[in-house]
Amino acid sequence: MIAVKDVVLRLFAERGVDIEEIGRIVYELQRPYSNSISLEQCVESVLRVIEKREAQHAIITGIALDMLAEQNALPEPLNSIVRRDEPLYGVDEVLALAVTNIYGSVGLTSFGYLDKLKLGLIGRLNDKDKGRVNTFLDDLVAGVAAAAAARIAHQRVGDVVDNGAATGHSADAGEAGPQPELREAASG
Repeated sequence: MIAVKDVVLRLFAERGVDIEEIGRIVYELQRPYSNSISLEQCVESVLRVIEKREAQHAIITGIALDMLAEQNALPEPLNSIVRRDEPLYGVDEVLALAVTNIYGSVGLTSFGYLDKLKLGLIGRLNDKDKGRVNTFLDDLVAGVAAAAAARIAHQRVGDVVDNGAATGHSADAGEAGPQPELREAASG
């Protein structure tokens, strides 16, 4: 029996998604908050997100809908809406939020940031001139990156850069604590 994670990785590869590129996005999100973050840690975090069944199901569903739209196999008007990636069609973002929220609400701000700026791979997937429909995929990649960044944030609560110096605090992996902006507000 084929593992669902392997199906996700195969579909990502077939659709031009490189796990290391997602890791680079995570690195850019987390670099301002950690003195010691590495690309390898970010890639590992991406892989950990993809191990979650909830993420796997959302990714497979979204990619399947993109592929069906490419084949004009969805009923109208849905097929046209998905092919055009209409601005008011928010189902793609809602599906991606299922992935984003795996590690808590801290991923929401990162997802919104990535959805707006379309960094790196996300922007390339969003480019409609390539002939592929990636209405769901660009948002799912943003959701995976945001969840991976949230996972790291939960592990590194005390390794935050405050005015250029690490705080020196530590937290158990998975232990949630206040985010940097909340700590600053509470102390000021």
